[in-house]
Amino acid sequence: MRRKASLVLLAFAVFFAAMSPLLRWYAFPRLAKIPPGQYQEMVLEAKPATLLEYSSMQAKKVEKITIVQTLKGNVEESEKIERSAGRDVVVWDSLSYVQGPDGKMVSQIPERYIFDAHSQAPVHATGEMVDGDRVTREGIEFKWPFLTEKRDYEYFDAQTRTSAPIHYKGTRNFRGMDVYYFEQTIPWTKVKYPKKMPMPGIDSTKLEKQTGTTRWYTTKRMFWVDPVTGAPVNGEEIHKEELRGGTLLGGRDKVTAFAGHVKMREDYVDYTVDLVKTNRFMILMLTSYLPWGFLTLAAALLALALLLEARSRRPGDDPGTPAIPAPAPQPVVSP
Repeated sequence: MRRKASLVLLAFAVFFAAMSPLLRWYAFPRLAKIPPGQYQEMVLEAKPATLLEYSSMQAKKVEKITIVQTLKGNVEESEKIERSAGRDVVVWDSLSYVQGPDGKMVSQIPERYIFDAHSQAPVHATGEMVDGDRVTREGIEFKWPFLTEKRDYEYFDAQTRTSAPIHYKGTRNFRGMDVYYFEQTIPWTKVKYPKKMPMPGIDSTKLEKQTGTTRWYTTKRMFWVDPVTGAPVNGEEIHKEELRGGTLLGGRDKVTAFAGHVKMREDYVDYTVDLVKTNRFMILMLTSYLPWGFLTLAAALLALALLLEARSRRPGDDPGTPAIPAPAPQPVVSP
């Protein structure tokens, strides 16, 4: 009976030992994916800020600038691209909407970001764009890969339409979570005008040619990233834009169009941290808790099986040698 039990335990030990690497290396890449229909909204603020008043072309201090950033999964487009790409693809239609203290639009920049659902690597397909301009992204944007590493990554900048390194700067503690801190600095670069601006009757695509006034931009970008999910739990930018030269400035060399320290609004930070903690547990189940738990359980079952097998053998028994029968008792003869 003990030998049968030991064989059953041995079978379970082999099963759980095999399941451990399968969960980590087979199930995890197939189950840990960004859902194609995800919708996310984020509100950022710069308080105080400097903003250009286009009616007078003068830069003025304002109490607050608000940036509403939305990410909406386009399921129909992702399914179309998946048929040709041969892998799970996510299509995010995003919009960065900037509004002044009076609630009026300052600028808005739409994007379409297409990427691999598991690795977050960009997927180049028709429709990939920033503000209507076709782009070919290299590196990541918005989100880091699952199981983020302690290294630099290429990060796409929507204003310049180029990618540049975002540098790993160490591990920090944020709201009780150990996160990786990244920084990227974009030097002063000439960039395009947004196609939608608060200048009625003016075609922004022809503004530079008509006036000779150019738009320049620089930023220091900072992210606190959960290394398990790859999701930023906080983001900030020290952002500055200028208009330079041309007839639009009335003889001035340059004027500040926007300047401010942009931060996530506090309630959105709280919401993001709670969401990341929930998703973090599910990723850890596939990459750490279950694989290591199954491996430990397999070792325990193997040890128990060997113990039962040892106890099933009696001391001195040799299953390979036939037992010798005891001699028959001899009859007693009376004298």
